[in-house]
Amino acid sequence: MPYAKLTIDLPEVIWIGEVSREFPSTTFRVLSAVPSGETGFGLLEIESDSLPAVLGAVESRDGITSLRVMQRSDDTTVTQFETDEPLLLLSIQESGAPLELPLTIRDGQALIELTASRDRLSEFGDQLEAFGMSYTLNEVYDAVEQPDLLTDQQRELLVTAAESGYYDTPRECTLTELADEVGLAKSTASVTLHRAEESVIKQFVTGQLETPLGDEPRVAPN
Repeated sequence: MPYAKLTIDLPEVIWIGEVSREFPSTTFRVLSAVPSGETGFGLLEIESDSLPAVLGAVESRDGITSLRVMQRSDDTTVTQFETDEPLLLLSIQESGAPLELPLTIRDGQALIELTASRDRLSEFGDQLEAFGMSYTLNEVYDAVEQPDLLTDQQRELLVTAAESGYYDTPRECTLTELADEVGLAKSTASVTLHRAEESVIKQFVTGQLETPLGDEPRVAPN
């Protein structure tokens, strides 16, 4: 079953596209989303240094029919929202492709992950274009053929490091102790751990921080 990761450029006519561009350093995460007819509702996590202003901007948008704060801290909140502009949700629903949550949106771009048949992925792309949304295909491969991110040795060392407190602050385990624990020379453990950390960090940056990958965006026809 193919897995795909896309970056979608949200039109400014969509409320979250407009607000996320107004506050480009703010991160929006859609934790749950359900389209219902011509409306949609769900849970939205907002992380921002300007949280009151962002909440006010969201609530004032014409596309938002209801906004309720469920949890809140200094810079993060979880809100329940209802909208009459669920264009992205409707495009996914029409294609029949399951949406993997959370869905991260930042500065007018949504990072989408889908696992579906190639026909449904193609239909999803057609639906995006029908709604006037351009997108970049970052990754696509058969999920069953997904290459392992780490080797067995790297995985064992990384897990042992975490469990032993190597990444704690203050550190509870030294590199020498970690190497002894897994039966490796200190120099081998250092190189192996660095390569494992490199793989994990690069995957995190491309997947969670939305660093663009792949080809030029496909633009919906006028």
